[in-house]
Amino acid sequence: QVQLVESGGGLVEPGGSLRLSCAASGLTFSDYAMSWYRQAPGKERELVARISSTGGNTNFADSVKGRFTISRDNAKKMVNLQMNSLKFEDAAVYFCNAAYRTRNYWGQGTQVTVSS
Repeated sequence: QVQLVESGGGLVEPGGSLRLSCAASGLTFSDYAMSWYRQAPGKERELVARISSTGGNTNFADSVKGRFTISRDNAKKMVNLQMNSLKFEDAAVYFCNAAYRTRNYWGQGTQVTVSS
């Protein structure tokens, strides 16, 4: 059974940093592209960042370029999202996603709150 478990969310002031982690189990992690999505209240879920199965390619939403980085450790089956210079508009539930061919899995999400 595939599990994606996010951690690292919390409350941060504008300009602060958080590091989200996603621990995967039950899948051949190195086959999967891994992504972080987020969903704010009343808004659609949106892609934040994606990293290829080998880690050689990354993509970011325009709104987070230069502030967020994504990385993965295939040996540990983990993907991380380093979020710097956080803004009010970054507040959302952040979801980890694993995708490979027709297989697509989601974590339960972790809340990120940005407030002064």
